[in-house]
Amino acid sequence: MIIGHLPAGYLAARRLFPHFDAPGVTCKRFLWGGALGAIAPDLDMLYFHLADHRMHHHHTYFTHFPLFWIALLLLSVCWLHMKRAPAAVLALIFSINGMLHLMLDTIVGDIWWLAPFVDRPFSLFTVPALHQPWWLNFILHWSFALELAIVLLAMLTWQRDRLALRKVPS
Repeated sequence: MIIGHLPAGYLAARRLFPHFDAPGVTCKRFLWGGALGAIAPDLDMLYFHLADHRMHHHHTYFTHFPLFWIALLLLSVCWLHMKRAPAAVLALIFSINGMLHLMLDTIVGDIWWLAPFVDRPFSLFTVPALHQPWWLNFILHWSFALELAIVLLAMLTWQRDRLALRKVPS
């Protein structure tokens, strides 16, 4: 997935916000926590380009290991259960959207779901390498239509929310 992570994270956070009644957590803060979680696994791209010099697939770094995100998710749930702190709620949406990122990557990208125990990538579909540069293969693949649909739905949701806020009397 190339452009769909952030909009998908927005949609997930927007949908989940009403289910978290935590003092001190505004919708805006919740959405920011979700947005950061939605793109956090790809922060490994900095290491990929600057330190690793593109020697290893960036999905083989711990930031793309499901076990890492499951651990964060479980820690967040425990923290929220013990103390209904705003930071615990934000950690939970962050980790939920980190897992969402991996699920979306699994559609056409390799994710090592059993790492670090098994060195085997999984993906639902394969994008054939037919074009140069590499990203054309993804943009011309049917799965990019799914990304565009996610982006469109996020834009429509955001616009609907903005219009609803304008109608609220001050």
